[in-house]
Amino acid sequence: MIYKRTQANVALACAFALGMTGAALAQTAQQQIDSAYQDPTQLLPPEARPGECYARVYIPAKTKRVENKVLVKEATEKLEVIPAKYEEAEEVVEIQSEFEELEIVPAVFETQFETVTIEPEREEQVVVDAVYEEVEEKVKVRDAYTTWKKGEGPIQRYDEATGEIMCLVTIPAEYKTVSKRVVKVPPRTITKVIPAVTEKVEKRVMVEPPTTRKKVIPAEKRTVTIRKLVEAAEVKKIVIPAQYETVYEVQKDGAGKMEWRPILCSTNATVPLIRKLQLALKEKGYNPGTADGVLGGGTMEAVRRYQRSKGIAQGQLTIEVMRELGVDPGGSSS
Repeated sequence: MIYKRTQANVALACAFALGMTGAALAQTAQQQIDSAYQDPTQLLPPEARPGECYARVYIPAKTKRVENKVLVKEATEKLEVIPAKYEEAEEVVEIQSEFEELEIVPAVFETQFETVTIEPEREEQVVVDAVYEEVEEKVKVRDAYTTWKKGEGPIQRYDEATGEIMCLVTIPAEYKTVSKRVVKVPPRTITKVIPAVTEKVEKRVMVEPPTTRKKVIPAEKRTVTIRKLVEAAEVKKIVIPAQYETVYEVQKDGAGKMEWRPILCSTNATVPLIRKLQLALKEKGYNPGTADGVLGGGTMEAVRRYQRSKGIAQGQLTIEVMRELGVDPGGSSS
């Protein structure tokens, strides 16, 4: 029973040593510990071969990137005024009435003024622009989750393998603030009255008729140019489409698990083989430090970073990661 407890706790301690956090990792490690008590065969690797080393490693869950569209600016309407059309026309205006005149005693006249409309009163449609305001909206990009951390807290457990106290803490959800522009007051039109254009015309009016022989004087007329409405003003509505912004969210597809995998250990690891591994890591951009053939902390940290970036088994220097880096785990020459 002591052997079972120790092996299960070591598996959990190795998982935390990877630097992986999150509710999925803690739950997977706990399930492996519970399973070890119920099935003793899980404490040994299946189909093991002589001369090879094995360890239980964490197989991370697959993730996918989900695209979401967020409304940034609502659809709006724009009003455009097409002005009225006019044409000029000529109109004959009488400026002096027909009258009779006596040849002996001329008639008496006086000057008077008459107001003539040149351009009639009209109405015009004027557009008052819409009023907008900026508002902010929070969009969730990652859900909240729980994870185990060192320390003391209301939910804690004792790790018998490392002698540390592990606390279950909640990491809150992460949000992104998105600004968008909304209509506060919609556009509208108002009617503006343009007054008529008039002109005063001077004319002579007879005030005294002649007293002798009458003579007819024809009326006097004048041609005036005026503007007439041909086509009334029109308001045209233009729709401006809404604007959206793309936000990406990372979601898990399945769950991680613990499995037995072949690894490098003191039995099958050599100095030339470790040196090849170090050179391959450095070539891929994961600097392990000096290529001295020693499997130290810098080399293992580079291995862990490579495993996390590729989404492959994590926790030990597996044969899988050697092959991923193009290093033959059976080769030992320098």
